Amino acid sequence: MFDPAEQLEHLQMAVQVAGVEVSEIVLPEDRDIKVGALRLHYLDWGNPDRPPLVFLHGGALTAHTWDVVCLALRDQYHCLALDQRGHGDSDWADDYSHERHCEDITGFIEQLGIDRTVMIGQSMGGLNSIVYAGGSTRRLAALVIVDVGPELNLGGTRRIGDFIRDTPEAESIDAFIEKAMAFNPRRDPLLLRRSLLHNLRQQPNGKWTWKWDPNRMRDGASRIEDHIEAMRRLWTHVERIDCPVLVMRGGKSDVFSDANAQKLAATLPQGRWVRIDDAGHTVQGDNPRDMVRVLREFFREIQY
Repeated sequence: MFDPAEQLEHLQMAVQVAGVEVSEIVLPEDRDIKVGALRLHYLDWGNPDRPPLVFLHGGALTAHTWDVVCLALRDQYHCLALDQRGHGDSDWADDYSHERHCEDITGFIEQLGIDRTVMIGQSMGGLNSIVYAGGSTRRLAALVIVDVGPELNLGGTRRIGDFIRDTPEAESIDAFIEKAMAFNPRRDPLLLRRSLLHNLRQQPNGKWTWKWDPNRMRDGASRIEDHIEAMRRLWTHVERIDCPVLVMRGGKSDVFSDANAQKLAATLPQGRWVRIDDAGHTVQGDNPRDMVRVLREFFREIQY
């Protein structure tokens, strides 16, 4: 929606606002891959000779949520951020279960020939990573789970769901920005505008709507309790994850608490947890500087 020069300007501004040090401002390569019947889009930040990192975004977000983090890490790692099914520029689907997401992730990793990687998943992406890792850690050197787990705070989860469902479309991008700033006032309005352009599309009637498939959120709040209960069944996957795992919690998150993080880390065979201050649920957007610092410390610890 905006040209490469504008994208570079946006990334430069995002890095400055975040206080993240990067050696170079570059754009990722937009790539597509076919997994089963679905075309999946992903961002490749270059340096394929470096150890790979696979990033999975949260629900209603896109691969671009990781831009600043990937920029900061790309000198040392081959950063790959996937638009998961029904999100960003990937195909929509009929089934958005964790199992189908994991089939996509498996196909993505296998087709790219990735042998060992660290997977970083936030919110929905974190839950999908738990199921993936619980099924097989053969290709994982480690896992980072960001602000999510089998047990969540229902109030925070409902607040996010309500925002997503109550903002299906708007007359203008500015209207979306106003609602998004009210939902998360930690963001810079100008940066938020540019970021939203990656996650919005204009309809034939001129109005703007999200890129993600609205069928993901059908039936409204009445299903939240069922969704939470389904996530609690993920404990069986957690207990089978035998690689090192870092559980990362946003200090101001109303979705995932210290107690949630502590319990998840204690249940994992090789788990530990950390709190990222000055961050809500979307840690990579609220405080990418500290997220990058903690990720680097974790990578050094596991010698990756």
